[in-house]
Amino acid sequence: MDQLICKDLTSFKTYEGKDLPTGKWLTVSQKMINSFAEATQDFQWIHVDIAKSKKHSPFKKPIAHGFLSVSLLSKMLTDIVTVESVKMGVNYGLNKVRFPHPVPVDSRLRLHGKIEKTEPYGDNGLKITWVCTIEIENVEKPACVAEFVSLMFE
Repeated sequence: MDQLICKDLTSFKTYEGKDLPTGKWLTVSQKMINSFAEATQDFQWIHVDIAKSKKHSPFKKPIAHGFLSVSLLSKMLTDIVTVESVKMGVNYGLNKVRFPHPVPVDSRLRLHGKIEKTEPYGDNGLKITWVCTIEIENVEKPACVAEFVSLMFE
């Protein structure tokens, strides 16, 4: 199963406690890192200076911002879960987040996720707690492990 497709929030809730399909690989390019640096105004050389990173970094090339990994969660979840009746989704926050391993430029990432918990939210919404692990291809430790909370509304 490449994607979980549910008709509505009632059918979506039946997947609580279950693993989601594994996401597709996504490459973190230098252009993506530079765009994130521009958006966040975080231009630390370890992210954007290729020559300096090659010379002084223990990774020998730029690494992505940790928060870039977190920001990919919404996209990665949307790629593996669709609820056809949902009109709008909103990020609610994070309960926990860690960055066990840096993401060198040109790494490939993919999501392993689970629906940890669902709770009613207002008249037509659902609050979802997701357990998310972003894998780096050929690296034992993940890029990011997070308990991510979002809202969906029908």
